[in-house]
Amino acid sequence: MDTQMPFDTSLPPRAATPGVSAYNPTYDPLVSAPGRGQDYAPTYWVASAGEPPQDDGPIQGDVDADVVIVGSGFTGLSTALTLARDFGVRAVVLEANRVVWGCTSRNGGQGQNASGRLYRSQWIERWGLDTAKRLDAEIREGFEYWKSLVAQVDCDAQPGGHLYTAHRQKKMGFLENEARVMREVFGYDARMLSKSELRERYVDDHEAVGAMHEPDGVGVHPLKLAYGYLRQARALGVRVHPSSPVLGWRVENGVVLLQTPGGVVRARRVAFATGGYTAQGVNPLLDNRIMPVLSNSLVTRVLSPAERESAGLKSTVFITDTRTLRFYYRLLPDGRMQIGSRSALRGADAQNPRHLALLREGLARKFPSLRGVEVAYSWWGWVDVSHDMMPRITQPDPTQPVYYAFGYGGNGVAFSAHAGRRLAQRMMGKDGLAWDLPIYDSPLPGHLFAPFRRIGQGLLYRWYHLRDEHL
Repeated sequence: MDTQMPFDTSLPPRAATPGVSAYNPTYDPLVSAPGRGQDYAPTYWVASAGEPPQDDGPIQGDVDADVVIVGSGFTGLSTALTLARDFGVRAVVLEANRVVWGCTSRNGGQGQNASGRLYRSQWIERWGLDTAKRLDAEIREGFEYWKSLVAQVDCDAQPGGHLYTAHRQKKMGFLENEARVMREVFGYDARMLSKSELRERYVDDHEAVGAMHEPDGVGVHPLKLAYGYLRQARALGVRVHPSSPVLGWRVENGVVLLQTPGGVVRARRVAFATGGYTAQGVNPLLDNRIMPVLSNSLVTRVLSPAERESAGLKSTVFITDTRTLRFYYRLLPDGRMQIGSRSALRGADAQNPRHLALLREGLARKFPSLRGVEVAYSWWGWVDVSHDMMPRITQPDPTQPVYYAFGYGGNGVAFSAHAGRRLAQRMMGKDGLAWDLPIYDSPLPGHLFAPFRRIGQGLLYRWYHLRDEHL
């Protein structure tokens, strides 16, 4: 069975697009060039989002711009939208491949009141209570902002919060502590659910021994949402150019010159928002500061009402389990199951059938009646993880008019909207905001052993698996 292409026949095939090159399933940001004009990954989102909105075609000739944004995903489009709406700046967005080609079209669509990989209790341990509370207020504001954007776009929104399931009894204490911190310190209505309560109200996950429910959480169709951002931005004069990879850049006399295959783009200010698809060697401000990690996803065929009942699927609330190598899963609006987890270490190994088998087995352990159910779509995507597990939205070198937003660690569906808004505000010199918070006041940290990150990642995956399943 080919794990790259959809096997489902309930959605019509997407017609080929002239001038678009074939999708490369082995793309790896540490060894691959950015690419040019590649087609989308064969995701369920691409198959069900409809035709992409109009764009402005590739760069053809030299261009002058006030602000250029590199990357047309959630962050880049949110930045462009804020610049146009709040500052009257019509940015130029450069995309190496098709619009919203990277993680924005491949993620799980889980919008949480979170950012980065750290929990709120860990914020307190790292920065103290006062900073943790201020950071919470900032990210909470960002979540509300994202919800306001979701309300403007038909993106199959599924409200209801987020379930965090304990996949082993020993994890219940961890969840109970996080729920207490969220209630008593940050004022959230987080509550614990017993195994029977989880089964009766939400889902009969056979691995789960209990769960924490967070009230803030909205599942979305990420590509429909991104298309909504794109339409709004272009209606305000933003120009979006696919098939226009940045091959290199330099600053001359305070102007940034970005080299693309079609010409040089000159800008007074530039923002990089390429996430896990940031090719090594293109931007020295980002080299070795991101740990790109592959995440695998599958979507099943449509389940009948009887199959959903047999599996105990009573809710569309999205779910994450307590593994370090976590599974994330939910029932989609059309009755399909989606599940995702870790994937290959390298792009060259991404098509190995064992990664799809891991998801199939994870789904079967949680919902035994779904063992062997047909897979309709299978894909993978790169996640940008920072070395300290928290994002940065900043100007890394005050002497250069270059900015970036990176490091969401898999929690970028919602937070990227706020990150883009803050990125735009920083570029325009807006004062009075929380620029002294840890996610704004320093660049992404480097790591001494970054050149050997894949070796370390492989060893960590073995340790995490042992700890998740056996210790």
